[in-house]
Amino acid sequence: MTASSQPSASKDINLDDFETRYRSGPWLNRFVFTLSVLLALAHIYINTIATLPELWVSAFHFAGFGMLCALLIPASPQWRESKIALFCDGILVFALIGMVLYIVFFEDALYARGVTFNNADWIVSSVAVLMSLELIRRTSGWFIPFLIIVALTYVVLWGSWLGGMFNFPGLSLETLLYRSFFSTDGMFGSISRISWSFVFMFILFGAFLVKSGAGDFIIDLSRSLASKMIGGPGFVAVLGSGLMGSVSGSSVANTVSTGVITIPLMRKAGFPARFAAGVEAAASTGGQLMPPVMGAGAFIMASYTQVSYVTIISVAAIPALLYFLSVGFFVRVEAKRSRVIATESDDAVNMSQVLKEGWHHIVPLGVLVALLVQGFTPTYAAGISILAVVAASFLSPKHRMGPIAILDAMAQGAKNMSTTAVLLVGIGLVVNVISTTGVGNTFSLLITNWASGSLLLTIILVAIASLILGMGLPVTAAYIVLGTLSAPALFNLIAESQLLDMMSSGHLPEAASAVFMLVDPSAMAALAQGMPMEQAQALLAQVPNDFKSMLMDQALGAQSIAMILVTAHMIIFWLSQDSNVTPPVCLTAFAAAAIAKTPPMLTGMTAWKLAKGLYIVPLLMAYTPLIGGDTETLLRLSFFAIFGMYALVGAMEGYLEDKLTLLPRLVALVASVMMLWPNLALWIQLIGLGLFLAIFVMGNKSYKKTA
Repeated sequence: MTASSQPSASKDINLDDFETRYRSGPWLNRFVFTLSVLLALAHIYINTIATLPELWVSAFHFAGFGMLCALLIPASPQWRESKIALFCDGILVFALIGMVLYIVFFEDALYARGVTFNNADWIVSSVAVLMSLELIRRTSGWFIPFLIIVALTYVVLWGSWLGGMFNFPGLSLETLLYRSFFSTDGMFGSISRISWSFVFMFILFGAFLVKSGAGDFIIDLSRSLASKMIGGPGFVAVLGSGLMGSVSGSSVANTVSTGVITIPLMRKAGFPARFAAGVEAAASTGGQLMPPVMGAGAFIMASYTQVSYVTIISVAAIPALLYFLSVGFFVRVEAKRSRVIATESDDAVNMSQVLKEGWHHIVPLGVLVALLVQGFTPTYAAGISILAVVAASFLSPKHRMGPIAILDAMAQGAKNMSTTAVLLVGIGLVVNVISTTGVGNTFSLLITNWASGSLLLTIILVAIASLILGMGLPVTAAYIVLGTLSAPALFNLIAESQLLDMMSSGHLPEAASAVFMLVDPSAMAALAQGMPMEQAQALLAQVPNDFKSMLMDQALGAQSIAMILVTAHMIIFWLSQDSNVTPPVCLTAFAAAAIAKTPPMLTGMTAWKLAKGLYIVPLLMAYTPLIGGDTETLLRLSFFAIFGMYALVGAMEGYLEDKLTLLPRLVALVASVMMLWPNLALWIQLIGLGLFLAIFVMGNKSYKKTA
């Protein structure tokens, strides 16, 4: 695989997946190793005790990891052994160093001139943007640089040519370069700050865990837990990917690290090769959904919503478990159909032995969770957890991390971060354009108009947009762009939906009811008793937009408003994952297909089918209190969602413990709807559960007769 032949290769892949210059000579390897270790140490210092201007830190962050990318990934794969190309990239390295020095020593001079550019300002800011485009092109292909160019030229050139709601009068090139380079809104803005703080520290934490042998422990633990289950190897893939994802937060890394073990195991047990690859791809996609890391998504979501990181990962846990269960149901159904009963005896792993030898790997995760719950910052918690990894490794004679292993982990963490760092810094240019021009609000209004106020149609439109963007953008970048553009529209519709439910049920607080006195005093009696949904919608439509936000605050409360905002972002974050498993560009499925030696596109279709939880769970988030609900509500929602998804899998596959004829298949579909449809009465959900259990029991009896 090369950066040119696989344009979307930045989807959570580290530098080891590219055509690098590792064979260009030992001196380069030593230099890159030293640079990587120094970058790791510098970032640890920055995130713990340093008090430096954020602009300087962001510039250093971009320059340091840009140097790694420039030295390791040539401009073209054919030039990876070219001395001339290496010399040119050496010039790029010095340009990156010069960029940082210029910001440090000449930023004050710019403000002393009244933010008027001189020739040096023009040159340095322009070259910095161009270097960002080139580094992203090397690691991510042409799509993202093209998107950045379109965004930048919209501000200074063709935005003024457009008519209608997307018309933008334009800014001067000097203003654009200032906002892109010198201000904390562009390359070195909030996205860059998240990159050098939260994201780096957790990627480094993951590198230390892997170096300490935690990856092998996770696989062995999964095998010991699932070996006795029907379709055990498939559940090893699901469990292993879930546990590995809670550490790495990377879909492709999950696929490669766990798939080399789980896919051969599944094939040996009797699963079809394409299904085995699809299971691994679908399960690994959950890596970015599973707390505590969730890729970079949890940190960016916390920044966007101003809700604490701990709250984000706590509300993300149940939806993530539902997703992995949905993949597991497909595994069980296929295991029954393919007569896969259990793993071979020589593959069995004793759980007590696994825990005895690897229990110390759990200690750092426990330290991380404990520190987060106690209110420490994520960066501090990650830093202490890294020390816990090293300390815990000495509890096992096989995994003790000495100085060499610690340096190796630092170097690997920095290398793994390099492609993510240059990408997030570059995406900051797009985010800056969106905030500067107000195109985000315009896009939200456009979505609302297209969907005619329908929450379901809005989610469908966001899903389509996420799929299209995901063909060229890594999932984190796709979430950033879509979250900036469409989260306001989704938030408003979810909030209005909850407000309408309160109006129709007569549970609207008195303070909120007072707002309607200004609109229709005659409706006050109906509001107190409850009114038909159509009447509530008509009444809400009369409220001026200036009063709607106040109405929502008074009706829903600050806590509910915060959870609705998290819900909107969580839905977009989940939908942004679908490009991992949806053809034509589905890198996670392609990686699994390469291991299973199956057709990539057909494997992608299988993975897409198995990952249906990516669409079902966001709908539950939108229409139920799955995010932020009380314990009783969450237990009820989760209970019926589990059986509802199992019934849906049976209806889709035509198999539930045994082959389903047309009538039982339709009954299973009806049962799934009765359990998954939001806000139905409890007795309806219980009837759906009864129908499912009846089909399940009959299928089990039929299966035993033919076994």
